[in-house]
Amino acid sequence: MNDLKLDELTVDNLGDWPLPIKLIVAVALCAGVLTGSYFQFVEPQYVNLDKEEKTEETLKKEFANKQRKASNLENYKLQMIEMKESFGTMLRQLPNKAEIADLLVEVSQTGLASGLDFKSFEPKEELKKDFYSEVPINIAVLGKYHEFGDFISGLASLPRIVTIHNVNLERIKDKSSEEKGLLKLNAIAKTYRYLDEEEENEK
Repeated sequence: MNDLKLDELTVDNLGDWPLPIKLIVAVALCAGVLTGSYFQFVEPQYVNLDKEEKTEETLKKEFANKQRKASNLENYKLQMIEMKESFGTMLRQLPNKAEIADLLVEVSQTGLASGLDFKSFEPKEELKKDFYSEVPINIAVLGKYHEFGDFISGLASLPRIVTIHNVNLERIKDKSSEEKGLLKLNAIAKTYRYLDEEEENEK
């Protein structure tokens, strides 16, 4: 019975197959079962393992980052206190609405004390920002070069913040006897005031 030819091998005469053929079929069946089992059960586990490893790595980085922040928490608190104090100091340098007129007088007096001759001193409409308002002033003054330096230095020493923008310095073309050696300065001086809660709510 074991002398069956290959074309005579069927499932019905499985018991009569030659031993080598039986071994080959058995090995093929085992390989098929193992391969199917791998793709159905083992491979998804590897995919999940890889995903979990990536999640673990991310969590480790987050933990290290939070641990670093936690270790510097006291330094952050001190920095916040310093920033609040610094902000409070700057805020106190901004006049309120009632004080702005006095500050404009101080700017004008600083120029006069420096020896400058004001030809124009024109406050413009306020420009509201986040928590403060810009108060631009168009100025045109005559004076000598070092007097302009004294004026700028005087503005910097005021207790309130005043900045100079769009500076244009030129020689006077039509000179009278009183204007010889003088220069004309056109600029925008900006001072700032903080907005009260009512004004902030109006924005």
